[in-house]
Amino acid sequence: MNVRPAAVAGLFYPGETHELSRMVRDLLAGQKAGTSPPKALIVPHAGYIYSGPTAAMGFAQLAKAPLRRIVLFGPAHRVPFRGLALPESDHFATPLGLVELDEAAMERASEHPAVLRMDLAHALEHSLEVQLPFLQSVLDTDFRLVPLVVGDAPAEDVADVMQMLWGGKETLILVSSDLSHYLPYERARSIDQATIRKILKLAGPIRHDEACGATGINGLLLAACSLGLEPRLIDYRNSGDTAGDKSQVVGYASIAFDEVRS
Repeated sequence: MNVRPAAVAGLFYPGETHELSRMVRDLLAGQKAGTSPPKALIVPHAGYIYSGPTAAMGFAQLAKAPLRRIVLFGPAHRVPFRGLALPESDHFATPLGLVELDEAAMERASEHPAVLRMDLAHALEHSLEVQLPFLQSVLDTDFRLVPLVVGDAPAEDVADVMQMLWGGKETLILVSSDLSHYLPYERARSIDQATIRKILKLAGPIRHDEACGATGINGLLLAACSLGLEPRLIDYRNSGDTAGDKSQVVGYASIAFDEVRS
């Protein structure tokens, strides 16, 4: 077994199992699921004290979803590279246990020329890891993960990989992204609301100063247009709403993408 250990446990979220389980359970408590689970979801990836409430509102939409595969795209914060990186490992660890990777789906994704295997891109990356305790807590069924760190890549490549692994109701496309960074509270709200309006209209591209996971979002917007998804805003707030300091804030949104019924 080749396990990628948790890199940010005790930093972005509690490192002790019972404390983490309690925190995630409290964040999820009282959140309402949608009438049907989304096909795709954008969620933030900051420390839980900052973005946890917004992330929880997004993940609550999955409470009744019969998901078996999560295809997760998160931006590279630590290691610069070109393309999209899969790990060499076969499991990811969190304090809540091991998450098995979907090797068959990873092999399929590797057929795309932009996809490479690169453990270094995953070793310290938080944008994917922080989503796992929520998934482990909210899903009733066992699921397998396809974790992709998005480096310097065109949105078209991201959309291609999404469509290669699109699947049916058993598969969720999950994009990890925060919004604007380190702006005064009111300025951040203005910029973030404009970014959200573009996403809800499927009107990219989103810039990287508008969202750190812009490439993943832009890939999802292309796929959503091609495959007929309809976005809806679940929650928006920023770190000034959660952690109190409004002089320099980071924006967070959870946005679901639903399949349009014919």
